[in-house]
This record gives sequence, C-alpha cells and structure tokens, in this order.
Amino acid sequence: MDETISRSELKRRFKQIEDVAQELTELTDKDLKKFPGDELVCLEIKAIRALNGGARKRQVKHLAKMLRQGSDMDAVYDFLSNRKGSQLKVKTQLHEAEHLRDALINEAMADFQHCRSLQREWEPDWKSEIFGPALSKYQGLDEDALRKTVYQYVKSHNRLYYRELFRMVKAAIDNFEQSRRIDASKDRA
Repeated sequence: MDETISRSELKRRFKQIEDVAQELTELTDKDLKKFPGDELVCLEIKAIRALNGGARKRQVKHLAKMLRQGSDMDAVYDFLSNRKGSQLKVKTQLHEAEHLRDALINEAMADFQHCRSLQREWEPDWKSEIFGPALSKYQGLDEDALRKTVYQYVKSHNRLYYRELFRMVKAAIDNFEQSRRIDASKDRA
C-alpha cells in the first residue's frame, strides 16, 4: 500500500511510539531483563529514569526515535501487553483498520468521480491499488464483500456500510494478529 501519509497521520504515529517509549521508562529492572529490544534501548531507558521535567521529555522523544529506527515494534507491543496489560497494540490496530477503511473509500470515491466526469457508469470492480496489498497481508479479507460494501457506501453514503467496512477490516486485522502471535509462540517453543 504505497500511498502518501499526511503529516498529521505521521505525527499521530510518532506520538503512539512516544507513548510506548513513555511506558517503557516505567518498567522495572526485572522487566528490562526480559525486554526484547537491544541493549542500547535498555541503557537509554535506565538513563531516562533519573531525569525530570523537560530533560525527561526530550529523552523520551529520543527513545521513541530509537524505537522507530531499529526495534521490532510488534515484539515491543507484545512485551508491554504481557507485562503491564498495555492497550497500545489494540489502539494501533484500531488506527490501522480506520486507515485502511478510509483509504479504500477514498480510492473508490476518486474513481467514482472520475467515471462521473467521463459520464460512464461506475462499477464495483474498479481498478484498485489498495486491494491487492491489503488482501495479501490480511488473508481473512473477502474481496467481493469488501468491494460490494465500499460500492454501496460510495453510492448511498449510508454510515451503515461505513461501519460494516470497518468491522470487516478490523476482523481481518485481528485474525492476522492472532495468527502472528501463534506463529511467534511456536518459534519460541
């Protein structure tokens, strides 16, 4: 899904990683021994604990940058949810589902407007650059049902289809995450 990400969306994603960094600074030494990140991240976390105020905020942002550049964020999210009951991974999945739903609808709306400007009938089998990567990443997505729901939303602007599309995408993301966790637990065993 090679689409442009708005600056606002990029800032939201950076803020989410910053929240992860903030939660990491609250880990105990015992938890840090089991942390899946590299040693530099652990040392940075320990250094941040001693700081207060603006210096702490600055170093948390630096830790977030380190996490963005090198860490396996799925492993970090899983570690936090197992250790602290963190909801950050769930929130990230919700944002991903919203983003995919909106990308599908925006692409369909653009194609609908294009067909309208050419005075052609718009069909539910429009050429899509987003369906392919989404279907290959999330095996649980049903392309026909997705296309039908997007088509109905674009034609009617009924919020029922908007919510249904979100449910379909969210279910596929949840299935993907569940299978990823099962595979990860098999690899550890």
